[in-house]
Amino acid sequence: MLNKLKLARVALGLTQEDVARRIGVSRQTVNAMEQAKYVPSTVLALKVARLFAKPVEELFILEADD
Repeated sequence: MLNKLKLARVALGLTQEDVARRIGVSRQTVNAMEQAKYVPSTVLALKVARLFAKPVEELFILEADD
């Protein structure tokens, strides 16, 4: 799964720590999501989408082999 989390975060001028605090996870979790090493749960993906005021599908993109 691809994602646009880092682009969205930088566009708002937020650090990974800022995002982590707002969605209730560790900075390491945000880093792992940005690096596509961790696929968030549905609830976490919805929290991220709400934070960035974007649809989930705009932030997380399924690849053909997903």
